[in-house]
Amino acid sequence: MTTAVIHGPKPQSALSVWANRHRRWLFAGPSMLFIFLLIVFPVVWTFWLSLTDASGSVRAESNFIGLANYVDVLTDTQRFWPAVGRTVLFTGVVLFFEMLFGLGIALLLWRPFKGERLVRVAILLPLVATPVAVGMMWRLIFDPSIGPVNRLIGVFGIPPQPWLAGESTALPTTMFMDIWQWTPMVTLILLAGLTSLSDEPFEAARVDGASQWQIFRYITFPMLKATFIVALLLRGIDALKTFDILLAAKGKGGGSFNEVETLNLYGYGLSFDYNEYGTSSTVLILFFVIIVGSIFVLTRKREEAAR
Repeated sequence: MTTAVIHGPKPQSALSVWANRHRRWLFAGPSMLFIFLLIVFPVVWTFWLSLTDASGSVRAESNFIGLANYVDVLTDTQRFWPAVGRTVLFTGVVLFFEMLFGLGIALLLWRPFKGERLVRVAILLPLVATPVAVGMMWRLIFDPSIGPVNRLIGVFGIPPQPWLAGESTALPTTMFMDIWQWTPMVTLILLAGLTSLSDEPFEAARVDGASQWQIFRYITFPMLKATFIVALLLRGIDALKTFDILLAAKGKGGGSFNEVETLNLYGYGLSFDYNEYGTSSTVLILFFVIIVGSIFVLTRKREEAAR
């Protein structure tokens, strides 16, 4: 008669026990290291440069000067604060119109209609092109001499306009270019939010005799509010950092009179045109603080809307 021998589970090694206990850190470790190398290190290095008088060459010796660069930049009323004003104005205007037009187009595309797919593809076409290509394209379209826009308005007796060449018209023109390209992205996000809404509240409202405006005000928009804030957050941060389309449309310095010079263009010019790395790093750190503050405020709004 044979007796079956029941073997228990093999004892785990000390390494396996330690790995199992710290598995969440082991899985997240590579990603955290990647983030540190690509985000944290450049920010820390830029902050260090902002505390020095680094200039001329990246290999040149620099001296620690503390907060002197911050004092100089924050008291600069000729370039820094006008650049801050343009950045805020540009972001506010394009955000307003992109959210407004994006919501309107998303509502129009929400319900099925004949030719729906073709219209959706046409609306999303601006997203296919890169911002540099868009900037160059509109630069040719708005050209005072050969651009078709001045020829078109000339048919209605309107004199030619400088558009991108004018000191007072350049910033609004670049705003239009940004709105043209990025409104489809807002439309896409809001349309995704609309298609996920339940039909029952809308059917109940129609049975009760609510008008289309009442349905939008009291049902559609409150239910869409969280998605709306997500679109506002994503597009707002991107609009704050707008660089390539402005550089392609106006060149270095944002034009001869710095008419479209935002903080991004100002920091770029200090680095690559004047080799003032310490001052440029200071501008970029202040810009980074503005962006992080904006993210914090919009994230809080999103959390409040989700409650």
